[in-house]
Amino acid sequence: MDLNPYHTVPTLVDRDLVLYDSRVIIEYLDERFPHPPLMPVDPVTRAQFRLALFRIETDWYRLAEQFEIDGERKLHAKSRKMLTESILASVDLFQAKQYFLSDEFSLVDCSIAPILWRLPVYGIDLGSQADPIEQYMKRVFCRRSFQDGLTELEHEMRM
Repeated sequence: MDLNPYHTVPTLVDRDLVLYDSRVIIEYLDERFPHPPLMPVDPVTRAQFRLALFRIETDWYRLAEQFEIDGERKLHAKSRKMLTESILASVDLFQAKQYFLSDEFSLVDCSIAPILWRLPVYGIDLGSQADPIEQYMKRVFCRRSFQDGLTELEHEMRM
C-alpha cells in the first residue's frame, strides 16, 4: 500500500521502479524482456492490439470484477449473461488465427486467458457455438508459461 497511491493490484517493483497499472506493467515487461515479443512491431497491428486490450478490460474485466467485489462470490445473472454474450460475439476472432488476432501468443492472450480460465467459477458455459473458443483455451491453457503462472487457488478453479 505504501508503494501504490491507488492501493490496487497488481503492483510491480523492479529495482527502483514501481508500476501499478496493469496495462503499463504488461507493456513494460514486454519491453524489458523483448524475446519473444508480446506486441507486434508494426504500428497498425500494435494499435489494433491496444484497442483489443482496451475492449477486453472495459467489456470483460469490468463485468468479472463484480464477482470479486460481491461478498457472495457470485456473478449476477445479468453480468453473467452480458459477459457470455460479449465473449461469444468474438468467436470469429478466436477462429481467425491460432491466437487472438495473431499467429503468435501476445499480450492480448495474456489478458484474455485469466477471464476464460475463470468461466466455470463465474457459472458460465459458452455452449456448443463456442468450439473455436474452446480450442483456443486448450492451446493457451496447456502452455507451460500459463500453467506456471497459476496460483494454487487458480489451479483449484478447474479441478
